[in-house]
Amino acid sequence: MRDLIINAMRMRPDRLIIGEVRASEALDMFQAMNTGHDGSMVTIHANGPRDVLARLETMVYMAMPSLPLLQVRQQIATAVDLITHQERLPDGSRKIIKVSEVAGMQGDVILTQDIFKFQQTGMKDGRIQGQFIPTGYIPSFIKKLHAAKVTVPMSLFTPQ
Repeated sequence: MRDLIINAMRMRPDRLIIGEVRASEALDMFQAMNTGHDGSMVTIHANGPRDVLARLETMVYMAMPSLPLLQVRQQIATAVDLITHQERLPDGSRKIIKVSEVAGMQGDVILTQDIFKFQQTGMKDGRIQGQFIPTGYIPSFIKKLHAAKVTVPMSLFTPQ
């Protein structure tokens, strides 16, 4: 997988989309994402947004165990803007449960902020029903979207 990412980088892509990052290729992805390949996307198996960050740290260490932990966390915090967490629910369906922003660092800790959460409202015909609710947090990348002339209604982030 690392060789594929390295070879893809030689083709000077605008962005990279990687199916699943499992090992040391995470380091190459971060290097790409931190050097102008905005809009890149990866999938990672984890139990939640915070667990994604811990798994990413571990994967980077697989590639380069000599990197200081703070440097690894800074790379992750700079490269990752958004974490979308999908879960298999007890009824067997898969739903996006949380959309969280990686909001930078405070000291040596990577900060995350939930933007939307899935709230279960009941069951219908054996299927879980629910809706996304905004947490009230307005992500910092909204400024980038507005600068790119992408209209996002601010009411989208207002809890009801």
